[in-house]
Amino acid sequence: MSEIPHLTLNNGVTMPPLGYGVFQTPPEETATAVETALRTGYRHIDTAAAYNNERGVGEGVRRTGLDREDVFLETKVWVSDYGYDETLHAYEKSAAKLGVDVIDLLILHQPMPQHFERTRGAYRALERLLADGRVRAIGVSNFMPHHLDALMERATVPPAVNQVELHPYFTQPAVQSADAARDILTQAWSPIGGITFYPGYGDDRVSVLDDSTVQGIAARLGKTAAQVMLRWHLQQGRSAIPKSTNPGRIAENFDIFDFELDDADLASLDALDTGHRGGPDPDGPDPSARDFEIPEA
Repeated sequence: MSEIPHLTLNNGVTMPPLGYGVFQTPPEETATAVETALRTGYRHIDTAAAYNNERGVGEGVRRTGLDREDVFLETKVWVSDYGYDETLHAYEKSAAKLGVDVIDLLILHQPMPQHFERTRGAYRALERLLADGRVRAIGVSNFMPHHLDALMERATVPPAVNQVELHPYFTQPAVQSADAARDILTQAWSPIGGITFYPGYGDDRVSVLDDSTVQGIAARLGKTAAQVMLRWHLQQGRSAIPKSTNPGRIAENFDIFDFELDDADLASLDALDTGHRGGPDPDGPDPSARDFEIPEA
């Protein structure tokens, strides 16, 4: 594990660049999936209060017997818990479910521009948790450049991480540039373009995994399309959060530290950008309208 380079966040905290994500993993399967990932070699687990599986993440970590400081835990505050006092309590709920005293990275799940004062209050609570040592780093998710600008009008601590949809078909150059200008690490969800084969992406949709350019690079290097895309993220300085509950795929996604893409490969992958978002628009429907509350336990 010491051979895998870590990323250094803007507050000096280090983080494994490749995380294991549990979005859509059923609560009853989460502990086994997380245990499998950690035994494979992952040391960074990404979850969220809204995934309803934080408890399984904590159980999976404990099953491995790994020391707490050897596993980087990242989770997200859902919009129903935005606001200063509400977010302080959201931390307590997440920490209890994970079974930890300190969360390594706590981020806001959505910008929620329709109620941005609540978003500001939530971020102020993250700053308080950071100052108190209850979290080691704070960040945001799905924030576009104008959301970051609005946040930093009042915030005193810049986010360490901005987790956004990012894959070769949707590279978000403006977001990456805005993050870099503030020394914010860009972290990719859907890093291998899984969302491109979800229903509704488009009648003529092509999965990034099946793209001829990606497949050609993979064939030349003796790697898979998923491995090529994950390597693309890491070589360009991003964090990536792939997800799978299949042990073979979990292992495949981790096996990306023994090869490199050349400059032509990186440029070819960058050139695949369509500008087409697969996931929800952060400025779209009000996420609080979903009437979804995070349970206490």
